[in-house]
Amino acid sequence: MKKLLVVGLMMSNFVFAQVAKNKNDTLSYKESAGYIPLKLKEVKVETTSYKAEKKEKPLPLSKKGQVFVFYGWNRGAFSNSDIHFTGNGYDFQLNNVQARDKPTKFGIVYIDPSWFTVTQYNFRLGYFIKDNLAIVLGIDHMKYVMKQDQTVDFSGTISDPKYAGMVQNGQVNLADTEFLTFEHTDGLNYENLGLEKYKNLIHKKNIDLVWSYGAGIGVMFPKSNIKLFGNERSDRFHVAGMGTDLRTSLNMVFWKNWMIRAEAKAGYINMWDIKTTLNNKPDKARQDFVFGQVLAGVGYTFNTKKYN
Repeated sequence: MKKLLVVGLMMSNFVFAQVAKNKNDTLSYKESAGYIPLKLKEVKVETTSYKAEKKEKPLPLSKKGQVFVFYGWNRGAFSNSDIHFTGNGYDFQLNNVQARDKPTKFGIVYIDPSWFTVTQYNFRLGYFIKDNLAIVLGIDHMKYVMKQDQTVDFSGTISDPKYAGMVQNGQVNLADTEFLTFEHTDGLNYENLGLEKYKNLIHKKNIDLVWSYGAGIGVMFPKSNIKLFGNERSDRFHVAGMGTDLRTSLNMVFWKNWMIRAEAKAGYINMWDIKTTLNNKPDKARQDFVFGQVLAGVGYTFNTKKYN
């Protein structure tokens, strides 16, 4: 009986050892085949984390670091202004002087780079310092021409009897160009810096419509074309004063980059040092007026940061 028990125990130990060996063999086979479920789950977690770090390309004219450039053309309008002239032998003012802009006749001049300063043009360079907020460097090349066929009120003194005699009953007829021609035609240059806020109105696959509004301030750097009392014509660039403005625009962006821009602007210009003679005499004029401007053109917007 004791012998039978010993044999039974030996047989059971053998069976359990074989089962354990088979399990170890199976595990070793799966390990050797690279099938480890726990490690596969870790790879999936890492893949999900990688996708979460991807950045989508932002909407145009919306994110910090974006840049845009723009070139276009304008029409302008000006309020009446009082122009005060001072110099050797005269100190007088012409009241409520009317003026207009001077658009170039449409033609190849509008797209020929060698003639771009002939037209009433606008340039913009914008950089987004914050999301939806851009600082914009602008050049507004307007043109201002005094209407020659007008009679205006006169106050002050002129020592030269020839030109003093052209004043009748406190008025002077400017149709006689011998008394005065007065233009800022190359031009009424407003070099300005502005802040503009942007808001996306429409976002489609290939089209975005973006509205902006803002304000600007800058210097007036006209090249005035003035001839007073038959003196040699003054025609040179000069810092003559300052200007400020409010502006708003609609920007249609195609394929994330190309832009068509339409802008309206209203502002105030004060020029207290307008050169009226070609030499360095103390002759000068001063004037201030309100202006309005509408403009349109094309541009390009892009990101300075890379996005996946």
